[in-house]
Amino acid sequence: MVVGDVTTGTDVLVIGAGPAGYVAAIRAGQLDLDVTLVEKDAYGGTCLNHGCIPSKAMITATDVAHEARHAEEMGIHADPAIDLSGMVSWKDGVVDQLTSGVEKLCKANGVNLLEGTAVFADEHTARISHSGEGQGSETIEFEHAIVATGSRPIPIPDFSFDDEPILNSRQALALDSVPDSLAVVGAGYIGMELASVFAKLGTEVTVVEALDAILPGYDDDLKRPVKQRANDLGIDFHFGYAATEWYEPGDGIRVIAEPAGDAAADGGEVQVEEPDEDDRLELDVEKALIAVGRAPVSDTLELEAAGVETDENGVIETDSRARTNVDHIFAVGDVAGEPMLAHKGSAEGQVAAEVIAGEPAALDHQAMPAVVFTDPEIATVGMTETEADEAGFDPVVGEFPLRASGRALTMGDSDGFVKIVAEESDGYVLGASIVAPEASELIAELGLAIELGATLEDVASTVHAHPTLSESVMEAAENALGQAIHTLNR
Repeated sequence: MVVGDVTTGTDVLVIGAGPAGYVAAIRAGQLDLDVTLVEKDAYGGTCLNHGCIPSKAMITATDVAHEARHAEEMGIHADPAIDLSGMVSWKDGVVDQLTSGVEKLCKANGVNLLEGTAVFADEHTARISHSGEGQGSETIEFEHAIVATGSRPIPIPDFSFDDEPILNSRQALALDSVPDSLAVVGAGYIGMELASVFAKLGTEVTVVEALDAILPGYDDDLKRPVKQRANDLGIDFHFGYAATEWYEPGDGIRVIAEPAGDAAADGGEVQVEEPDEDDRLELDVEKALIAVGRAPVSDTLELEAAGVETDENGVIETDSRARTNVDHIFAVGDVAGEPMLAHKGSAEGQVAAEVIAGEPAALDHQAMPAVVFTDPEIATVGMTETEADEAGFDPVVGEFPLRASGRALTMGDSDGFVKIVAEESDGYVLGASIVAPEASELIAELGLAIELGATLEDVASTVHAHPTLSESVMEAAENALGQAIHTLNR
């Protein structure tokens, strides 16, 4: 029996319950709006269920094992046994705790929760198809809508995620046994994070990247310690190659990669050169992880029925208030394009809810941090020196190496640095970049400095506890002022 179609109304319809969507729904509920949140899979979206949280849980767990195994110089001798199924079970417990918390918070803020798939019928109406046999559908009329459908892994030709040996990041994080060998296609942040995870589990990892370096978009000095650490882990790299096919010769699979063309070197669409038997790579591995990026999920919504436009890549373009080209329809998170960061999506979600409620909200990307959870971590915020110079500033740079940090040395992890960029004339902090353990935590102080309009003097004169990694931030500011104590001044 199919449940009859019903029509209900709401002030705000939010489609997608990831970090952008559920934050938008909760904030709108706090602002006394009637809110309906539709999710087809699991509350928390990809980030909480299959991406940010599970990957960081696995990074932490494998770091524990790796550090114990390599702590001889500290007088610690250990060879921990790894139970991957137990590790995954622990990771799943963390995920379950967070996703159930999202559901409770939504309900506590008066958000109406619906399970199902939403498509637009027109600019003020959506149809919700409920999952499960006999569950039927319903129609929702809305005053405003917020699209927060996120993104999905980008596939490459001839590598289907339906084939058991071919993995996307979600599937890789759910494995119940450690593969002996793994090809990672793509050396962006997902590929590099998971390459390190599996290398620390004992997997023989080979990374194939069409460009000429890891982590495109990041400066060489930030990438260098990460690449060196990856080399130390035994990760093998092949740059300038694009994976083109795979087959099963017997045990495991053979991945074929051909030289990538010039467009790839420029960061454009990968063009594969004419095959040459002498140039091609043949990698015999147990599994292959495809991590070449993510694409917005906008093709499932029937956006044209509501008049919402996308660009050629499926990105829903928005203004600083998260509005699409249709004034009462908003888009937040990955579906609204780069940077595809969970915290950027959450910030957009809050802005969209506040704009709908009549608040004077807008998103300022000036102090938007970006983090790569590699080993060591990379974190950036604001402008680089080059960007500041191109923007018309007269930048001054201060830097503090972690090898001069007492805390970093006591952690046995002193590769990296803190770098601060400021305007020379008045000292206002313009940007920062950090490569260090806990860089993801350290960057917040500098994001706050940019947001508040703090100067180098403000940061340098703030007393930091000793011994801590955060002292490196203070010392970098002092270095820019020419008064660093624990490193040579520029």
